[in-house]
Amino acid sequence: MYEIGQGVPKDRAKAAALYQKAAEQGNALAQYNLGLMYQEGESIPRDYAKAVELWQKSADQGYAPAQYNLGLMYHEGMGVPTDLAKAAALFQKAADQGLADAQYNLGLMYYNSEGIPEDNAKAAALFQKAADQGLADAQGNLAQMYYLGIGVPQDRAKAMELLQKAADQGNVRAQIALRHLKADE
Repeated sequence: MYEIGQGVPKDRAKAAALYQKAAEQGNALAQYNLGLMYQEGESIPRDYAKAVELWQKSADQGYAPAQYNLGLMYHEGMGVPTDLAKAAALFQKAADQGLADAQYNLGLMYYNSEGIPEDNAKAAALFQKAADQGLADAQGNLAQMYYLGIGVPQDRAKAMELLQKAADQGNVRAQIALRHLKADE
């Protein structure tokens, strides 16, 4: 409540102090939120290593958003050395819990053969799960795969449908692609 000023005056420093108390008691959500504050560096000094430490504790308790954020840190080498295999494993844990961003990022890793073997069918399946949850980037990537027949059977109608969904959400890449494809018809 203090972090966002709901029902009380906004006080991020007080929010951080309360998250700290709850995090020390093992609360996964508090560990996650305090990790976000360390990552952002608002009200408390930016400290990626501390964010990683907190997200690791939260991730160990199975909290999907912490697993995903920790995966991003390993993917980008922020607060920890870059470790793409570890990033993929963390994305997988969060993806298995239905987190669309994790499904999308893991799909990208399979598509780009980034730290894991290329597997376009797995990439497409992961993009599909994220697209079904409305993630515009996943819809756009999956549309490209259907358009070109990469990892899925070629289906230009399905590609156009997915591009339209992404474009309707304001995805500029999808809007441009859709405009070009319609001009070619």
